[in-house]
Amino acid sequence: MPVKQHPTNFKPIPAKTLAAFADIPAAVASDTLSRGQTMQGGIRPLTPSMKLLGQARTAECPVGDNSAIRAAIGLCERGQVIVVNAQGFENTAVFGGLMTLYAKERGVAGLVIDGAVRDSEEIIDADLPMFARNTCPRGPRKSGDGFVDGTIAVGGVAISAGDLIIGDADGITVVPYAQIETCLADATEVLRKEEAILETLKQGGSLAAIYGAVDVEKL
Repeated sequence: MPVKQHPTNFKPIPAKTLAAFADIPAAVASDTLSRGQTMQGGIRPLTPSMKLLGQARTAECPVGDNSAIRAAIGLCERGQVIVVNAQGFENTAVFGGLMTLYAKERGVAGLVIDGAVRDSEEIIDADLPMFARNTCPRGPRKSGDGFVDGTIAVGGVAISAGDLIIGDADGITVVPYAQIETCLADATEVLRKEEAILETLKQGGSLAAIYGAVDVEKL
């Protein structure tokens, strides 16, 4: 069966906007989105130093099949991030060393996989940002099933092709395409305020003075 592609009509995120997001942590972006749009904590980077920033292309795979991921890599434009719903299955890897080389050749900025990967040392050595639920030596099937570029759910968050993906040691935040500019403005303001709070604390101030005291009642 062929992998099916949904129609896409998103515009590329301007390079200037992407560059500005490079200084926005996933946690701060989440704070500006009503403390939401964050994937479940089980989806983690292979190493804490991995960071991810780019516009999403999506793929949905049946359990243990990686055909849709291979199709998405082939369709991906340089600097885009592939986000995969692999059904959260942790006992078969849907991505490994050979696909890492293919993704690097295509200029993929990184991947987020709600499932398992293997050849983790090869992925790390290739400097390909990878966020996944687990690692497993067992390899996948290649039956040709799956979808690309549709709206999917990964780690409890809905993602559409064109959304912005921010990943760091804390995990993944998804910025919906329509909220990218607002999120950037709000996140920049949050960082400004946090810098002022840090300066206050360095001068001997307290969080109680900033946020208000916490009432404590003795038992």
